[in-house]
Amino acid sequence: MTASDPVPPGGRIEPTLSAFDTSMVVVSLVIGIGIFRTPAIVAARTGTTFLFFAAWTAGGLISLIGALTFMEIGSRFPRPGGYYKVVADCYHPVLAFMLNWAQALMQGAGAAGVAFIGAEYLTPLLAPSAQHSHSGVVACAVGLMVILLVLNLLGIRAGARTQNVLSLLKIAMLLALGAAALLLGRRVGAPPAIAGSSTATGGNSWAALTAAAVAVFYAYGGYQNAMNIGGDVRRARRNLPLAVAAGMLIVTALYLFINTAYQRVLGTGGVARSDLVAAELARACLGQAGGAIVSLAIFVSAAGFVNATILQVPRSYYAMARDRAVPGIFQRVNPRTQVQEFGLVFFGATMLLPALMIGSFEKLLSYVMFTDALTLVVVASTVFVLRRRAERGDTAGGDPHPDTGGGTVFRMPGFPVLPLLFMACLLAVALHVLVHETRLALIGMALLLAGWPLLLLVRWAQGAGGTRRSTGRPGGPSRPADPADRSTRSDRSNRTVD
Repeated sequence: MTASDPVPPGGRIEPTLSAFDTSMVVVSLVIGIGIFRTPAIVAARTGTTFLFFAAWTAGGLISLIGALTFMEIGSRFPRPGGYYKVVADCYHPVLAFMLNWAQALMQGAGAAGVAFIGAEYLTPLLAPSAQHSHSGVVACAVGLMVILLVLNLLGIRAGARTQNVLSLLKIAMLLALGAAALLLGRRVGAPPAIAGSSTATGGNSWAALTAAAVAVFYAYGGYQNAMNIGGDVRRARRNLPLAVAAGMLIVTALYLFINTAYQRVLGTGGVARSDLVAAELARACLGQAGGAIVSLAIFVSAAGFVNATILQVPRSYYAMARDRAVPGIFQRVNPRTQVQEFGLVFFGATMLLPALMIGSFEKLLSYVMFTDALTLVVVASTVFVLRRRAERGDTAGGDPHPDTGGGTVFRMPGFPVLPLLFMACLLAVALHVLVHETRLALIGMALLLAGWPLLLLVRWAQGAGGTRRSTGRPGGPSRPADPADRSTRSDRSNRTVD
């Protein structure tokens, strides 16, 4: 939103988040439940210690390239709902809506799954007699989601403070668990290879790394969603790139540290056989008490991920509502709390309703990564459009936020080779899922394509309502066919400083 934009009826989003707040959001967006579950998948698919660490190292480097790409996009486009807005402005609002529609549903279901897994670890601590009670786990997961929804309804700052606390606790617990393993742990098993794993791909190291990349990129993913809170960040052009870079460096260091601890104590074979590898590590190092410690750590990690998702997803609804892609009620912002109350409640419904229908983690992983990989390729490609516009002196939708502080636009190094490498790796992941989990990939594609008729239906309903209103009140029918025009192209006189 620019100073020249009219203030929408629901109110203007004012920037309130510092660079530290944003970096903590990035940390919790990335470190969800993945690091406590995906190492077993990576070890099983790579089969050797060398390939195990190669997958995590390469994944971190590629994800850092992705972060650099999205830093430039976010720097050139620091607006509320930037993830949706940039696709709508660079390509077409229909494509942007389709991507956001699929992502919104996927993120709601994914957050519910993370809350569910976290609850499985916490329930035995709260009620040992209910350890195997499905209803007890569901009640705990629903309770977690409801509590975090209420905290965020109290205001964006309340949500940010909760995020900072959860993120710092998560980092401290990962460091403590890794240190205990390296200082106290003794190796309990380290077979040189795992039957049916890397060797599962016929000894082809590249095939093994590609298979492992599905889980690795899932564990590293999430940094790109910081674009959706670009309008909430103070001095966004300066602070958003710094926050994303700092967050990703923290995540990469923590992942390499904890995986070193896993492998040192359990061995690559032991990691591959341990679905809940962190619990196995804790038991090996700390005895039975380690089970309680790691259960709490996993629950805190799950809570941090769910809270970060609740904090940023409704901002994409705000941008879509401004473009009349969804009803205007999604645009309403409480001026006192800076909360989109209806949008937050709607997202809560997308978490709570599928809570009983989440499948296995492996199936969820494949579904999420197929949709995510295709979406990230499209969004990452907008950096080429934005660069071309800047070279022509036409910033179009990438107008400065009122509180940019006069910072310059971030330019990622290695352009255009590095963003092309990032996109190629994501396409390889999507292709792997399509070949090996075809049904899940087709479901994800069907859900994505369903956004097109849904958008046409919404526009038809709004057009019919606008026609009826035009005879009795000012304003007439709804806006023109391309809803990105008014909010972006009217501001072409603003110029980006490179």
